[in-house]
Amino acid sequence: MGTRLSARELAYCGMFGAMALLLPTIFHLVHLGQVFMPMYLPLVTLPFFVRAWPAALTALLTPLLSAALTGMPPLYPPIALLMALELAVMSALIAVAVRRWPRANLWLILVPVLLFGRFLYVGLVYAFSLVIHLPAGFMAGLSLLGGWPGIVLVIVVVPPVVTVCRSSARLAPGLGDSTR
Repeated sequence: MGTRLSARELAYCGMFGAMALLLPTIFHLVHLGQVFMPMYLPLVTLPFFVRAWPAALTALLTPLLSAALTGMPPLYPPIALLMALELAVMSALIAVAVRRWPRANLWLILVPVLLFGRFLYVGLVYAFSLVIHLPAGFMAGLSLLGGWPGIVLVIVVVPPVVTVCRSSARLAPGLGDSTR
């Protein structure tokens, strides 16, 4: 496969990117956005349908675009940038794993990548806290504890959604995923 983006990948990236912009707005209306990390749901689902680089690029740009348009996540402290890095790495890892092991259990791909992503985020928070002279251990600890409800939500929601979408694509003529 080349680096050219297919129409199917562009459509998936646009659709999941739009959902990643919309869901946090809805969750924040009821003050649950920070707890359940709704932006993660579509951006962690996307790499099950596209290659690594479009998934990572979408995951990198979406939090930054959301920060510019809505102020969430904030640009300072650089939560938007840290989320963008975490989501891009997780999306790329998921897409690579799905391509490498297409018949693997979805949870066996998703859970280790989510754990790695969470610890990456905590490490980034720790490093940034050191740079701006905040108590790094405390800030990293808060980040570690704060993200778990969202991680659990992703683990519960994403595999069934991927399974249903894949089976729907197989049933509809001409909708098979040609990027695999």
